[in-house]
Amino acid sequence: MANIIMFGILAVVILGSAVMCVATKRIMRAATFLLFVLFGVAGLYFILDYTFLGAAQLSIYAGGITMMYIFAIQLVNRRTLQGLVEHVKGSRAIGAALVTLAGFLTVTIVLLKNEFLFSACEVADEEVPMNVIGEALVGSEKYQYVLPFEFISVFLLACIIGGIVVARKEKEDK
Repeated sequence: MANIIMFGILAVVILGSAVMCVATKRIMRAATFLLFVLFGVAGLYFILDYTFLGAAQLSIYAGGITMMYIFAIQLVNRRTLQGLVEHVKGSRAIGAALVTLAGFLTVTIVLLKNEFLFSACEVADEEVPMNVIGEALVGSEKYQYVLPFEFISVFLLACIIGGIVVARKEKEDK
């Protein structure tokens, strides 16, 4: 019963923070709400007794990635951010709503076609050992994730270098 109550609290925190992250107009507040979302997801891992994944979520995502976002935001000049105010036109809002509806329908059709919703209860009762999760995360065979992690790390390194180059060019221009 306590797990269900904690899940409900974490779900409210995650959903509320996610909505506020995309709804706020201030970019530092958006990064802060993203941090709360990542903390909530780590809490879900701890509820499921996946302490390693929860600790990794806290240290890598909540700590590292969010700090990288904040540093990237601080590198961008205020004049650049002030010029990004955008007024939403009615036709663009209707187009965005149609694309959102199409995406929602696609996800719903895929879930119903694969009978994922009906078989989810059966899968949730099985416990996956931690060594299987570890091998899947760092393995290089089929359905293992070391190669995507390496690509993501190279991409993030390129983003950091690009941010430094942009910040240096602005200082040289002054």
